[in-house]
Amino acid sequence: MCIAHCALYCALLFSCGGGSTASRQEKGDTLAFKYATGLCVIRYHDYTLATLKNPWKEGKALHQYILVPSGREIPSGIPQGTVIRTPLRRSMIFSTVHCAMLMEMGRQDCIAGVADLKYIKIPWIHQQVAKSKIADVGDGLSPVVEKIIDSRPDALFLSPFENSGGYGRLEEIDIPIVECAEYMEPSPLARAEWIRFYGLLFGCEAKADSLFAITDSSYNALKALASASNSPAPQHPRTPTPPRILLDKMTGSVWYVPGGQSTLGQMMTDANARYPWAGDTHSGSVSLPFETVLEKAGESDVWLFRYSGSRPPTYAELLGEHHGYSQFRAFREHRVYGCNVEMNTFYEETPFHPDWLLNDFIRILHPEIEGLHPLRYYQKLEVNSRTF
Repeated sequence: MCIAHCALYCALLFSCGGGSTASRQEKGDTLAFKYATGLCVIRYHDYTLATLKNPWKEGKALHQYILVPSGREIPSGIPQGTVIRTPLRRSMIFSTVHCAMLMEMGRQDCIAGVADLKYIKIPWIHQQVAKSKIADVGDGLSPVVEKIIDSRPDALFLSPFENSGGYGRLEEIDIPIVECAEYMEPSPLARAEWIRFYGLLFGCEAKADSLFAITDSSYNALKALASASNSPAPQHPRTPTPPRILLDKMTGSVWYVPGGQSTLGQMMTDANARYPWAGDTHSGSVSLPFETVLEKAGESDVWLFRYSGSRPPTYAELLGEHHGYSQFRAFREHRVYGCNVEMNTFYEETPFHPDWLLNDFIRILHPEIEGLHPLRYYQKLEVNSRTF
């Protein structure tokens, strides 16, 4: 979001009743975001105003924060919103994604507690919980509020959802709630850029800016490499470039495919792949029956899916899940790759490091490109010669 657009966006929100006349007239410096569209940050003399766009209601704010340095009096005449004393030092983190982000920024000592510990695959977090240095507040959807209060956090980091009905008792305990809405951004780099906002909160702005700059440069360099790949891949001699790709697999009776406007959907374009749902307008997943997926993506050259298990599935086991998989060209020609989210850090890393995931996609789709890093998340399924 450019500075002019950000300033206009904030002005429109204020015109809807979000701020005092004095604060509207005061001039501030707008922090420029290169990709993020859901954030507007303006620095004033004695506070910083951060406005989060409501991704489900056009022209409305999801939340407004007034960041005031610790030890400084709260200024008079500030806009309406949640006051947060910065830098944050003891926060309650409700997702493994943001735990990993704080670890990378060197602010892991600011984690006072976590929710959904069973989904966090960071050994240090588990060690600190075992030592009672980090509180385990239980299930993220129904945390033990008393444990949260006892931990005396200075903020709660939660992910908002459309029509969720709010945060229940967590809204009654007078602790600032930071709504982590980066997952609703329209592109991988826009989502990743929110690390700069979190850097402001935890007093490591320069570190966060540096981390994002590296991600930005790496992602665009990979995108350029993929775009320049014009020759058919050696493993796809009959396939015109770009190769066709299918993502994920059946869950129960439906197949959830990433929408064309989702971060994964857009990464397919950046990886120079033909994605059957590239023209779809959904920013989330789309649920489809098997027959629709087969009709639209049956001739895909490569099939990639995520799964959870102690080991990779075999081709025979995939057929046991759904016999119809044998009708997909990628299955018949043994170009199937699995990402075991149980055994790797896919969910922890990829939101703020989309370049690492893009590297996997490009390496699989364009094996003729040299100099790429080894596969980090996806691995090719082995073929049992006795069965196939």
